[in-house]
Amino acid sequence: MAPTLNFDREQNQVLFTGNSCVKVVILNRPQKLNSLNHEMICQITSNLELYENDPLVQLVILKSNGKAFCAGGDVVSVITCSLVGHWTYAASFFKKLLTLDHLVATYKKPTVSLINGVVMGGGAGLSVPTRFRVVTEKAIFAMPEASIGHFPDVGANYFLSRLPGYFGEYLGLTGAQLDGAEIAACGLATHFVPSIKLESLENALQVLNSPNVSTISALIKTFAEKPNVREDSPFRSLEVINKCFSKETVEEIIESLEHELQIGAEKWITNALSYMRSSCPISLKIFLKLIRIGRLEKIDQCLYQDYNIVCHLLRGTFGNHVYEGSRAKLFHKDNKPKWEPSKLELVDEEMVNQYFGNINDVEWEHLRFSDRSNSQIASKL
Repeated sequence: MAPTLNFDREQNQVLFTGNSCVKVVILNRPQKLNSLNHEMICQITSNLELYENDPLVQLVILKSNGKAFCAGGDVVSVITCSLVGHWTYAASFFKKLLTLDHLVATYKKPTVSLINGVVMGGGAGLSVPTRFRVVTEKAIFAMPEASIGHFPDVGANYFLSRLPGYFGEYLGLTGAQLDGAEIAACGLATHFVPSIKLESLENALQVLNSPNVSTISALIKTFAEKPNVREDSPFRSLEVINKCFSKETVEEIIESLEHELQIGAEKWITNALSYMRSSCPISLKIFLKLIRIGRLEKIDQCLYQDYNIVCHLLRGTFGNHVYEGSRAKLFHKDNKPKWEPSKLELVDEEMVNQYFGNINDVEWEHLRFSDRSNSQIASKL
């Protein structure tokens, strides 16, 4: 299927407002669920750098227009560029995206994300590293990349590995969706604020006299409520999740879940098994190795590793996984990807490990970050 090209240039995809002290970055691509494209990433990066170096700016707020906060990176445009050009076009997108994620994660001024809708993939990479993450009852979090032959990237190996127990393995391997209360309860968000109060919170943040970390925290707490996690939430089954998702291999995790299903047929287990059985086998195994390594690494190391693996996938060094998954899910939409290898047991450790090495291509360069030493990062996530 040939890609469909739109020659109408989108205008004002990101809005930059606020005052001299508080800046507001607004994702403004609601018809595309605010999915991040190359232009948006470049605009956000350049403005955040300006704000960080402006002595008058004390706080940056990140929000969105429309029903979604950010549904991730614009995968369709990335894959299209790669198909009609060279794989390094797509690689440059990820280099920019991961560099932006690193900038946010190491930002030297307080940042607040106001999440009032879907936040997935690249949207999570942009918002989870901010100092304060406010979610409402309309928020939905998920990392469903393995279903298209990709893997949870954008630093997910860092922030998912730091959730309670093995809840991060559960989220990355099953693509499970969390609602606002669950996002706050597991620690991906710092505060839960009902959507009816969100505008008032934003207005109050913009008129703070001295918006430092302590005054911002105190203000948000006056609007926040304790998240009410529903009875059938998987987060209430953390003991079972820890037992299953602490296993060493994906096959053992599935076997453990199947055993739990025989004991008590909880819907989240059925959903988890269904997702894992239909997802790309190599993607699942890459992510499990990645999150186990991520527990012990700093954010820059995690992002470096993400970039290497992304480049292997885009180049098709060891297979056509991300292109086949995108074809089936995003282009032809037949939802019948033909994974190769087709089964988990056909994916051995050596096949997984080769994705973690450098790219042997004259067109390829390492991802490098400038030195942004920031002691606050360890306490943010």
